[in-house]
Amino acid sequence: MNAPADLAKVITSQPDADLGYRSFELGGFKFRRDEYFAHITWTTRDGRPLSHTMDVANFLRALMRDVAWGFFYGGVNFDHVIGTTNHYKTVDLYCGSYNGTMKAAGVDRLENFPTEQIAATFQQMLDDWTNEGFDPFAAPQETGTAYGRKRGNNTAAITRARELAKRCVGLKDDLALRTDERGAPVNRAFADVPQDQPELHPEPGFENEVHAFNLFAFLSRSQVTWNPSFTSVVKYSYMCPTTEEHILPIIHANDRVEWFFQMCDEIHWDCADKTTGKPLARVIMKAGDMAAMPAYCRHQGYSPKRSMLLVWENGSPNLVYEIQKGESPEVPVQF
Repeated sequence: MNAPADLAKVITSQPDADLGYRSFELGGFKFRRDEYFAHITWTTRDGRPLSHTMDVANFLRALMRDVAWGFFYGGVNFDHVIGTTNHYKTVDLYCGSYNGTMKAAGVDRLENFPTEQIAATFQQMLDDWTNEGFDPFAAPQETGTAYGRKRGNNTAAITRARELAKRCVGLKDDLALRTDERGAPVNRAFADVPQDQPELHPEPGFENEVHAFNLFAFLSRSQVTWNPSFTSVVKYSYMCPTTEEHILPIIHANDRVEWFFQMCDEIHWDCADKTTGKPLARVIMKAGDMAAMPAYCRHQGYSPKRSMLLVWENGSPNLVYEIQKGESPEVPVQF
């Protein structure tokens, strides 16, 4: 997503003299970073100053997903304090509003911003705070360090263009060629994944209408983690496979049911109430397992090895409002 740069307010017209990073302000929130941490400050509802600190690598990985996903479905919690909620034309930025303890203590803050304004601020912050050699989309073993003083940038990595398929991946007129056709290398963790393609025998005249491709080979060449790709869209039914390694950098708070199919290896999920953070379940998914995350939960995944996960989304723009009105269920099935 691209937002006008002049919507972002930079507190310091010049970078910090010692560290080289700029600081940012969005409404009543202020952001600054040092060599190791991101610091967020705000004023509580009763007028007291409060602050929150995150490891800057974790902050940038979460910020990367929020920017790249256009604030996603529902809530993107950077951790147990700070996050965003997408209202699809506007976005809430909050600290402590979905933390039961902080909410009860009255030390939380939530503000709503036009999507373009918060997007512009987050994009500039991500660009300024990401040093050369660090890719917040990559697995920790595949990238450099986020720490230290300001040194260069990695704009190319944080502005990867999303490739959208016009037709089934690989068909004529498809705008997104298969990754193997572009020469993308197989990831180190998927060296054993077969790369052969399905054998097709379409009837004469249907060569451009019948197609298949090796999804495992396609995913084996993905160079990013925790970033769903659209490989099948049937009306509002979206199949979004992805490769996962290490920790999902955000805690996703659903605003609709989300289905998971574990295609290889395993992922461990911590699930909690999306409003308070109270733990609900621990789910361990192994190859072949399916699970559904209800619309009332938040979840964070841990993938011990690089794995493949198929995420099935209902992309209906009306679904979130139907759930809020009680017209659609928060759970995938009622027994």
